[in-house]
Amino acid sequence: MSELLLIDDDQELCELLGSWLTQEGFTVRACHDGLSARQALAEHAPAAVVLDVMLPDGSGLELLKQLRSEHADLPVLMLSARGEPLDRILGLELGADDYLAKPCDPRELTARLRAVLRRSQPKAAAAPMVPIRVGALEINPAEHSARVYYAQGQATPLPLTLTEFRLLALLASQPRRCFSRAQLIEQCLPESDALERVIDSHLSKLRRKLQLAGQEELIETVRSIGYRLWPGD
Repeated sequence: MSELLLIDDDQELCELLGSWLTQEGFTVRACHDGLSARQALAEHAPAAVVLDVMLPDGSGLELLKQLRSEHADLPVLMLSARGEPLDRILGLELGADDYLAKPCDPRELTARLRAVLRRSQPKAAAAPMVPIRVGALEINPAEHSARVYYAQGQATPLPLTLTEFRLLALLASQPRRCFSRAQLIEQCLPESDALERVIDSHLSKLRRKLQLAGQEELIETVRSIGYRLWPGD
């Protein structure tokens, strides 16, 4: 049974969604402000978070930033009455795994949560998931980790979000192949209505992290097409 943390100042809505999600097999905790949500997250990390953009003691987007720095792999679904495309883009660019506008159908919320949770779990495979090595970069799908090795044999881990890890693993699975933005969205952000510019934002953040690890030129932009991982000669 998956445990959810529902963060929304609308207590009536929390009761409604909590009741529905409980019937659907989830365990639900509810917080109605950012302070109590931070305390709850410090005590125990849930399987996923449903987070409202507007909170009485601050912005849900600021809380999302904190979540991404402290719980990089924690699935987060943004829930907000502000359903404009730019609001969705901002939430997704800050690291949300999905975004749903209020009022929402509880059945759609349930379906999207299950999709987010499925994507956050390593997929079963017929063969063992062996590490992918491209130059100094090693990606371990089984551990859901990535690291860069140096000449002395020392390794530096890359602190990647779930989407960043998926993008890097996909690009590294076929070095030198160019993936279009549409292909990256389809394979790394399934069940999402993300726009292509959201992929650009995720790749930009991924590049910055690779740059800090000395791998700044590993991902190339192919103009008007998409991206590829180019390990060099």
